[in-house]
Amino acid sequence: MLKTQLRKDFDTGSFSVGAGIVKQFLWYFTDVFFFKSRIMPISAVLVFLLRLFGAKIGREVRLKPGIHVKYPWKLEIGNYSWLAECYIDNLDWVKVGEHCCISQQAILITGNHNYKLSGFDLITAPIVLEDGAWVGAGAQVGPGVTLHSHSVLTIGSVATKNLLAYGIYQGHPAAKIKERVLDA
Repeated sequence: MLKTQLRKDFDTGSFSVGAGIVKQFLWYFTDVFFFKSRIMPISAVLVFLLRLFGAKIGREVRLKPGIHVKYPWKLEIGNYSWLAECYIDNLDWVKVGEHCCISQQAILITGNHNYKLSGFDLITAPIVLEDGAWVGAGAQVGPGVTLHSHSVLTIGSVATKNLLAYGIYQGHPAAKIKERVLDA
């Protein structure tokens, strides 16, 4: 039997943007001008701007023009990581370890809605990429997923559950297809 009671309100629960309205406003225009427009091809400038808005970014991180970051103050990137023109919709924390790669058109989404409730309430959960993890081109990582050390999510695949260390995952939903063996 279906419940017919409908709520008209939308519940964001304990969600917080994590920044005041002025910071959000300034980020919006910085994002549009420097990031979405692709006018700034210099990685060091993009890193500087993200840090200015609260992102924690390590040494020698490379960012490509066209990268999208919803809330820089909810982003951590470890040393020597590389992010192409990917889409990071971080309503919750996104933590990227050292020596990670997020390829072009990859999507990391930390929020979703509860389809079991008529109010379609917001649900958020962090995404973690441990050291050496790689998200392939066009791949998608959902809320609450951890890519453990040196795991790989191949091109166009979708991770809805955690990926084991040194596993190579493929498909929709992603399934482990083999072990990742690194040459010395």
